[in-house]
Amino acid sequence: MNKHNFLNTYIDNLSMQETLVKVQQAIVNKQQIHHVVVNAGKIVAMQDDLQLRNSVNESDLINADGQAVVWASKILGKPLKERVSGIDLMINLVKIAHEKKYKIFFFGAKEEVVKEVVDTYSKKYSDEIIAGYRNGYFKKEDEKEIAKQISDSGANMLFVAISSPIKENFLFDNRELLKNVNFIMGVGGSFDVVAGKVKRAPLWMQKSGLEWFYRLIQEPERMWKRYLVGNTKFILLVFKAKFFKNKIAK
Repeated sequence: MNKHNFLNTYIDNLSMQETLVKVQQAIVNKQQIHHVVVNAGKIVAMQDDLQLRNSVNESDLINADGQAVVWASKILGKPLKERVSGIDLMINLVKIAHEKKYKIFFFGAKEEVVKEVVDTYSKKYSDEIIAGYRNGYFKKEDEKEIAKQISDSGANMLFVAISSPIKENFLFDNRELLKNVNFIMGVGGSFDVVAGKVKRAPLWMQKSGLEWFYRLIQEPERMWKRYLVGNTKFILLVFKAKFFKNKIAK
């Protein structure tokens, strides 16, 4: 009942606090939540990438990671309560893991980056929250072995810092092997931020929907196409959905 359907995806109309409660309930009840966040770029990719669309929409919980998605939901008459960014959700859940004595597996990024993330959280909280970690470089044929390693680690939560659509498809394709892990989610480039490799935009830019612009300034050669081209395509999608509803599948 809380899912809003637009632009070929189904987004849960939940606040950050409501999302955190659902995750904790899943751990207490020994259930699993397969979680995904969507931003403008991912929604654009989902229009043509049917495997990605399926991997996202078949997950248990979908949050709006980007402020642009929240604005689009209001324009299209299906307003979402608020943005629930992947990195903020992860940061909150790491704190809860420390408080509730849960364990986390960190998977993705370069070896030095994921190790820095583990070291950072071990020093800030305790190494008791670490179930294990692994870098994000692997062959397709290694996926099942990696998923089994994560499942056998005793982790309550799994954070996957790999680019789209690899992380979404990995979580979807291996969800059965990962059933012992209560909460699984992709966190994109969040490990780079925690490790201090990438600076996050000031809070006012995040709230204004300008976080993408801050990233573009930091890494123009790598990010210009993703943001400038991707954001333009997203605006066109919203425009078509608003004024030519028959052109966008419900």
